[in-house]
Amino acid sequence: MFTDLLCAALTAAGLAIAFATAYRRRFRAAVRTAAVALLPLGLALSGLVTLGRRVGTAAADWGADLILKPTVWTGFAILACSALLFGAGRLFAGRGGRAARQEAEAAAPRAAAVPGGSAPALGSGREPAVSRRRGSGSGSGARSGGTSEFAEIEEILKRRGI
Repeated sequence: MFTDLLCAALTAAGLAIAFATAYRRRFRAAVRTAAVALLPLGLALSGLVTLGRRVGTAAADWGADLILKPTVWTGFAILACSALLFGAGRLFAGRGGRAARQEAEAAAPRAAAVPGGSAPALGSGREPAVSRRRGSGSGSGARSGGTSEFAEIEEILKRRGI
């Protein structure tokens, strides 16, 4: 009740200032002043002032509990441990995942390359660049003679891990 009365008084004072500004022919400033003056009454009638007061009171109570209660500090310690465990799990999962992938690639038998086959039939995703070069020759003579050269290049790249 008192909050509504205070907000109504603030709105009335703001509107009085807006009318005085408009009387001096400063209409843009008067409109802006009236817009700001209507805010307190609108907030009070919509219940947002009461909501703000409740949120402020809850935040103040939580702050007092933060300082005075050891259970709140224990809760923060548990949250910190959880964050550390999550980060450590992500760190070790990244390392193990990479090693497991490399081990699986080494153990998996390679698919036999079919002459004239498409790039996906060749195996890993790194080889299409080589297969594109293979198909870029002109005529069938370049394909048959160049196949052994590209096989050697593929072998060198595999040994270097590229």
